[in-house]
Amino acid sequence: MSFSELFASGTKKNNLIHFAAIVKMAVIDGEMNEPELNLLKKFAKKLDVHTEEFEKVISDPSKFPSDVTHTKEQRLQHIFDLFQMIYIDHEIDEPEAKLIHKYAIGLGCSEERAKNIIAKSILYFGRRFEFEDYKEFLEK
Repeated sequence: MSFSELFASGTKKNNLIHFAAIVKMAVIDGEMNEPELNLLKKFAKKLDVHTEEFEKVISDPSKFPSDVTHTKEQRLQHIFDLFQMIYIDHEIDEPEAKLIHKYAIGLGCSEERAKNIIAKSILYFGRRFEFEDYKEFLEK
């Protein structure tokens, strides 16, 4: 196996794990609705999750381990993606807040950093912005 194939397979695995985290966020507050499903389809395309993998994750996202990221930007991108799913219905409820906190810690944020990112994200996601705007907002 070449280095590029090894990297590609690692990236693929990480994308699938991240997709499963997004699915978990979609179903944490009950049944998945049509806007959530549509957003999941967009994430599947963005993360190169094929139809067969999509169905497998949707059927039982708990079979996939927690996300592991190595860079600050990657952690922020994953949290941003999760907040997009949370705010598909324009609000965050308690189960979603608890799960996003758990994910932020799991992604490598300190307790204080996780609380700060979540508080700012809640303010931020009341509006619609792109990832670069989000990253700049959190850096301030």
